[in-house]
Amino acid sequence: MPQTTDFVERRTSVDEVFDYLHERISKLKLKPGDRISEAEIAAQFGVSRQPVRDAFSRLANVDLLLIRPQRATEVRRFSMRRIEKSRFVRAAIEKEVLVRASNLCDDQGAALLNSALKRQDEVVQSENFEAFGPLDYEFHQILCKIAQADYAFEVILAEKAKVDRLCMLAHVKEQRMPDLVADHHAIAEAVINHDSAAAVENGMLHLSRLDETIDRIRATNDNYFEPSDQ
Repeated sequence: MPQTTDFVERRTSVDEVFDYLHERISKLKLKPGDRISEAEIAAQFGVSRQPVRDAFSRLANVDLLLIRPQRATEVRRFSMRRIEKSRFVRAAIEKEVLVRASNLCDDQGAALLNSALKRQDEVVQSENFEAFGPLDYEFHQILCKIAQADYAFEVILAEKAKVDRLCMLAHVKEQRMPDLVADHHAIAEAVINHDSAAAVENGMLHLSRLDETIDRIRATNDNYFEPSDQ
């Protein structure tokens, strides 16, 4: 029984450290290339190094930390290879989702999309960049629901998370949120009108917006990117 209690407490500590660092990295409070001390985090949370080490490992598994033996752990820089791989997978999934959603969208689906867009318009007007992130996820989840492919959102979620930091940096520095919401309006209109070709076209345009974002960020913060794929 004591072993079970210890296990639960340790898992709680790992989750707390993971969630804390995940949020700070995702919101760019810790930037690409920043170093993180295992000892300092352990002291901050009042725990031993083991749960911190486990949290670091989980963060490395989702490409947010780079752990190197005998060298400082740092926030993982962006990799063009990983970005391209993520986009390739996501594009393939989203094309199928958009075709199916266009074919299956009914009045209930249209209402869900319009309600989601209304919330997005509100955050654009208030320039609430942080609020847009969850609404962006919600929009793509609704499309998967309309397509009767909830399982597809699991893939989109995993791939989208890999470029979230880049998107957050773009929202803050380039204020691209209005463009992204306009894309969502175009996608939703096509889906509601059962125009699968237009839905896919607008969906791929939406994904391609990352190209200009990457170019601009590299021009001002090239140190945020890996010098070569690792």
